[in-house]
Amino acid sequence: MLVSGEAGTGKTRFIEWLVTLPELCRVPRLNVAFTGSGAVVRQEPAPPAGTAPAAGGVRFERPPGRPQAGALAPPRSNPLGAPALRELADSLDTGAPTLLVVEDVHLADEQDAYPLRKLLARPLAGLRAVLTYRPEELATPGLVLGAPVGYPAGLGIVQLRLGPLGEAEVRQMATKALGEDRCSARFVARLHNRSGGIAQVVADLLAELKKAGPLPGPEATPAGLDRLTARDVDEAPVPVRRAELVLGRMAALGEEPRRVVRAAAVLNEAASEDELISVAALPTGSGRVALTAALSHAVLHEVSVGQYGFRLPMEATAVYQLMPGPVRGEMHRRAAEALTVRHPEPWARLARHQLASGQIEDWLRSVENAALRAVEARNHQLAITLLEDTLAHAQVRQSNRSRLALLLARNAYNGLRSDQTVEVLRRLVDDEALPVAARGEIRLELGLLLGNQIGRDSEGRAELIKAVEELSTRPALAARAMAALALPYWPAGSLADNLAWLARAEATAAGSGDEVIQAAVTANRLTVLLSMGDPDGWQLLEELPRDDEDPLILHHSARGVSNAGDAAIWLGEYAQARELLAEAPKLGTLVGDLYLQQMASAKSLIQDLMSGHWAGLAVRARAVLAEAGEMPLIAGHAGLVLGLLAVAKGDWSQVAGWLSGSALTGDEGAVPLVAAAAGGRIRLALARQDLGAAAREAAEAWGRLQAKSVWVWAAELAPWAVEATIRAEELGTARAMVDEFAAGIADRQAPAADAALMWCRALLAEADGELTGAAEYFWRTCTRYQTLPRPYEAALAAEASGRCALASSPETAAGISELSAAANELEALGATWDVARVRAQLRAHPGSERRRRGRRGYGDRLSPREQEVAQLVGAGLSNREIAITLFLSPRTVEQHVARACKKLGVLSRHDLATVSHNGDTSG
Repeated sequence: MLVSGEAGTGKTRFIEWLVTLPELCRVPRLNVAFTGSGAVVRQEPAPPAGTAPAAGGVRFERPPGRPQAGALAPPRSNPLGAPALRELADSLDTGAPTLLVVEDVHLADEQDAYPLRKLLARPLAGLRAVLTYRPEELATPGLVLGAPVGYPAGLGIVQLRLGPLGEAEVRQMATKALGEDRCSARFVARLHNRSGGIAQVVADLLAELKKAGPLPGPEATPAGLDRLTARDVDEAPVPVRRAELVLGRMAALGEEPRRVVRAAAVLNEAASEDELISVAALPTGSGRVALTAALSHAVLHEVSVGQYGFRLPMEATAVYQLMPGPVRGEMHRRAAEALTVRHPEPWARLARHQLASGQIEDWLRSVENAALRAVEARNHQLAITLLEDTLAHAQVRQSNRSRLALLLARNAYNGLRSDQTVEVLRRLVDDEALPVAARGEIRLELGLLLGNQIGRDSEGRAELIKAVEELSTRPALAARAMAALALPYWPAGSLADNLAWLARAEATAAGSGDEVIQAAVTANRLTVLLSMGDPDGWQLLEELPRDDEDPLILHHSARGVSNAGDAAIWLGEYAQARELLAEAPKLGTLVGDLYLQQMASAKSLIQDLMSGHWAGLAVRARAVLAEAGEMPLIAGHAGLVLGLLAVAKGDWSQVAGWLSGSALTGDEGAVPLVAAAAGGRIRLALARQDLGAAAREAAEAWGRLQAKSVWVWAAELAPWAVEATIRAEELGTARAMVDEFAAGIADRQAPAADAALMWCRALLAEADGELTGAAEYFWRTCTRYQTLPRPYEAALAAEASGRCALASSPETAAGISELSAAANELEALGATWDVARVRAQLRAHPGSERRRRGRRGYGDRLSPREQEVAQLVGAGLSNREIAITLFLSPRTVEQHVARACKKLGVLSRHDLATVSHNGDTSG
């Protein structure tokens, strides 16, 4: 077997794996490892009879009378020699197969290669040989042992090429080293790109990246702390192994080939022969010879037909960092000259070389052209990055800075979060040397960026209000600011304030005659209407231009579709939401809006949570959270999903972390998200019997909704807030809350709010002791949720209906049926904690199952109750919390834990949690 692969692709690890295979782990081996100073030879005889194989497999018994070879031959640094190699091989000839492992054959000189050729030309009976090598370093390309071997006809030959890892394999390595929550898709993609998929390079980069922040503990990191980005990958130093490899190969070259290598490092991307020779300042003939030498020594590679460069971008960095400054500058100047003849002009590449060679005016012109071209191509993120990097340089004069900053501002809203952009725009809006209207336009974009990507709504709103004043002479842009202030998602201002801003925006846009601004205001109008539950918003949605040729109008249509999808989720219109959230990212791709695309993914998580599509949902939410970086609104959607799943599954230690952060608490988060998160926190407090905390959270959350007055958004909060208020013995307040909720949605089209209102009325009936009526209200609530569909809430309502039915009548059949149906639905969803609670209620009623006389024995198997306790221990609940869930005393729970530990053979509660988490509680 001939195993080839470039440096770092895992040839040694492949050998380590190969020799553990059942058919090889009992075979005597002769290991030959070549180094730069000679060969190291080691004999490994077959393990003695009766010993366990290293990795399992077929046992080989030594025939009687055969001598046993020595365990280790002394290392040799001199040439092998044919007699010595044959002698070593003969010593392992036990009448059974023998394995010859030869590593790094490319380092063998002729004196070493010759005996190997002789041995393989006339192999021992039963000889199996594995040779590893780097094809790019063979002395004679294509000939592994330097000359033809003359393999015998009966010898089978297998060639195996170990290539680079794919992105999925790099992700596996990254998540194992750093933790899943720290590795976003963009981070992994950049890691794969920079490492080239070379396994050793990936491992070395990951070792460096571990220093970027604290390692994750056993629990996931909430709210995206210490998450790694593509920039972290770029800033990691070149691994020592890779730097020494390329620099060592380069050192073996003559001066002219080294100049070609330095030219490739300056260009830092695939280049033609003419470009490399031109930058290296060599004549054509000698330049071609020099390039050939660099290729022959594997310093440079032909990356595509007629294009040459380094195998990995980081190799260029290793070479570039050691170049003297004057040499670098001169080569950059020649690189800029070489690129100016290309059409179309590679403006971004030109800009880099012009800056490095001190051509400041040319650099600024190229940056601006590159940014404009990126905008035309809908690549707003590239334009943002170019302009941010440029504006960070002190060499940019004020006149140029203002013009480039305005271009940055106009694109920032379409990109992802960037605190650097915020800093640049803040400096400009504070610069009184700028005209007022120019500051107003920049302030408008700053306000939009702060309110969305940055997640600082109060600051963003203040900037937008100032922008309206500064844009008094530019009504179209003023209308855009007014339309943004009309959106009710953010907590500042009441719905009445939002509607007043909307009216001003519509009047101003109509008078401006600007179709783009009119499209922006229309998108925001339908957002406001649908957020309120006003069905007129659906008609406006149908009228949005989805195929307009103007990309700015199409962008506002994309926003309108995305916002409508979000509104549909909170209204309970899940079929429409699914369609809209599928359409929005497609439109976002057309206009190059990365933020809109990511928001659609985040909103889809809420949609799937509510509609009961829980399979794989937590994994997707973690991926969105990792991808969100420091964009709070996107992270808030993922955190809400993970928090509410944790409540249902009993992972209560995780809930506080997931349902925290600015997007889900306080005065900065979007109102519906904050309300839903408050509902989750109230429910957890109720489950833990912390009634004071539940009532306080309910009062604060209700006050926020009162201030905003968009009552359809109470759907995810109201049932839990009303229950907390009732259990705090404030029944009068609870009635007033329900009345206020009912009045707020009286003329709205909001199925989710209608179902929640029915739930609240059921809670009031139960509190009044009207258990029969409460059971009916809960059952009607269940039916409404099933229609939406909201299977989880429907199951909880069915549970409540069954509970009230059993409490109100000696006839238990109907109540037991409802509890059983609820338990089955909750189990299908994976709601571990809820299932345990409902099963406990069922066992409290003798009619729920046939029972034989006496206590049933389970022997060494866990009883159903012990299984439930073990599962809740695995979910992280304390004995007290388990006792509350299962209606038991803490002492009884403690006994169940002890019995479960004994039956499962574990020594501690921690071990029981581990076994339970892995699902092995069968006993």
